[in-house]
Amino acid sequence: MPTRRQLRVAELIHRELSLLLMHEVRDPRLEGVIITGADITPDLMLARVYFAVLGDADQAKEALAGLEHAKGFLRTQLAGRIQQRFMPDLIFALDKSAAYAQRIDELLDQIAASSHPDDESGPA
Repeated sequence: MPTRRQLRVAELIHRELSLLLMHEVRDPRLEGVIITGADITPDLMLARVYFAVLGDADQAKEALAGLEHAKGFLRTQLAGRIQQRFMPDLIFALDKSAAYAQRIDELLDQIAASSHPDDESGPA
């Protein structure tokens, strides 16, 4: 169970990284990247940052490479915005929950389409 401080720092990292990606980072690989959340270890030295990408698996790999490339810049910028003694190391992970939800929606649409044949050809 995370402490209040862990939750607060994780939320700050989430918010500030989102703003940095929108306004400061110019890498084309990071277009369409959305920071979905962050978790931080109890010692506040490691932050796992979850992101989602609007696109396919290749775009997700490119986005991960872009985030890894920009990690030093992002940590430096975060250190200036978050008042903490130590800046946690960032580990980026693809958030698969959005893709999972999209797949469930597709399956539900298929089920709905197969259970309701077109009513247009029926008697009027």
